[in-house]
Amino acid sequence: MTMPPPKISATAAKPTWAQTLRVYLEPASLRMLSLGFSAGLPLLLVFGTLSFWLREAGIDRTTIGFLSWVGLAYGFKWVWSPLVDRLPIPVLTRVLGRRRSWLLASQAMIMVALVLMALTDPQQSLATMVWCAVAVAVGSATQDIALDAFRIESADTRHQAALAATYQTGYRLAMIWAGAGTLWLAARAEVPAAVAGAAATYQHAAWQTAYLAMAASMLPGVLTVLFSAEPARMVLAPARNAREWLQGALVAPFADFVQRYRWQAALILALIATYRISDVVMGIMANPFYVDMGYTKDEVAAVTKIYGVVMTLAGAFVGGALAMRVGVMRVLMLGAVLSAGSNLLFAWLAGQGHDVTRLIFVISADNLASGIASAAFIAYLSSLTNVNYSATQYALFSSMMLLLPKFVAGYSGLYVDHFGYASFFTSTALLGVPVLGLVWLASRVKSPSSP
Repeated sequence: MTMPPPKISATAAKPTWAQTLRVYLEPASLRMLSLGFSAGLPLLLVFGTLSFWLREAGIDRTTIGFLSWVGLAYGFKWVWSPLVDRLPIPVLTRVLGRRRSWLLASQAMIMVALVLMALTDPQQSLATMVWCAVAVAVGSATQDIALDAFRIESADTRHQAALAATYQTGYRLAMIWAGAGTLWLAARAEVPAAVAGAAATYQHAAWQTAYLAMAASMLPGVLTVLFSAEPARMVLAPARNAREWLQGALVAPFADFVQRYRWQAALILALIATYRISDVVMGIMANPFYVDMGYTKDEVAAVTKIYGVVMTLAGAFVGGALAMRVGVMRVLMLGAVLSAGSNLLFAWLAGQGHDVTRLIFVISADNLASGIASAAFIAYLSSLTNVNYSATQYALFSSMMLLLPKFVAGYSGLYVDHFGYASFFTSTALLGVPVLGLVWLASRVKSPSSP
């Protein structure tokens, strides 16, 4: 029998600020901090950081661009999410449970693939490097599927915003370590003679050291899985044949969502597909913008690592706390307004020339808005899932969140070439205007569990 999502009593007392903040110190929140770090680590290691490594190794930009298609694994993870939701892993599932077994298996896949990447020199075997990157991406996407289900099933709806906030904190910290941390380790591992030589000098051993350290950095997440309790198990009726299994694993999760929300499902899916469009489309041109405005790598790195990170973390906690006190939909609206508004700040910055102080202000505001929007959006997606199909449904939602924005973002460079940065950033802000209407309409959708 299909169970509705967890329901909060309308008469439940609003928590005090002390109670709201104390939730971040609960074991479930601390587990999400560690697991969020494990989830955020692989992303840059097969995108930004890897492209830096490949370019230093002399790989042409066209090839590096094509290699970004590795990220399609994240956009299509819903395809195999039913397997993660229902298929047991021999021996491992019996020992650890359904969620923890998939988490551990995916983490092991990521670690092994990162070690193989470290041992591979792209100058000698680019194809091997590509396949290792694909393995990291698939393992990372699988970990996301299992982790989202683990998070949703580990707490009631009222605590989802706090878990989303601590998850985002761990995720962002991991991205700093995978980005700036990897470059810092590679630079420290270079032999002094290379530093004194030409800027294009390439040392595979330095990158090998850095990526082996990244593989080891997955260990906190592994230990967290091993020492965590498996969420309450949902009893699933055994399938009598392959057709019945496919019905329960593939068709039922999607049919359940449509049956619960009926025609309003289209509205919700439209909101999911467009909510982050302003951020994602703008973000593709952020780094080229910094370069064209004359900002150095050290300036951008310092600003994003210090001010950007602090404001992102602050935004995540503010968004999670506000969602618990005033409701997810109100914070979702606030996040949409701030995300579009921060893009207008980039349009303003485009006319200011090289000014680090203004860069600090704009990046801080943008990351604060992103943190608030992300925490609220994750909590909203979590509230839509049915615990019987949490992995499959959340994977579908999080995949839809990126597919349309990523597609539109592909044309961002062409737009900038024709109309300039100021017009581009203004246009990305305008992309967020329809989102405000969708949030307002979605706020009027009653949960199917409501009377």
